[in-house]
Amino acid sequence: MYVIVIITCPDNESAEKISGVILGQRLAACVNIAKDIKSFFWWGKRRKKIHSAEEMMLFVKTKQSLLRKLIREVKKVHPYSVPEIIALPIVGGSKEYTQWIEEETRN
Repeated sequence: MYVIVIITCPDNESAEKISGVILGQRLAACVNIAKDIKSFFWWGKRRKKIHSAEEMMLFVKTKQSLLRKLIREVKKVHPYSVPEIIALPIVGGSKEYTQWIEEETRN
């Protein structure tokens, strides 16, 4: 099975660093970086205040079998103490694209 992993980070430098780690270890076939994402979230000890932040969002295409290792490696270089790293199943797509994901990643 294939997944899209969504990762947010604070800036382009960290987005490119995370992308380099993921691709350098062949944990994904492709990483897209979307700029100018505005996030709103609860944060702090008592979570009584809504915060906001300008962020970057990474869309990572990979195999589900690589997810655990990908998360572990991203956490090593991610600047957040609680990084958003979530995976969504790819329930459909072109056979050629999913075959490409298979060929470009390794366990």
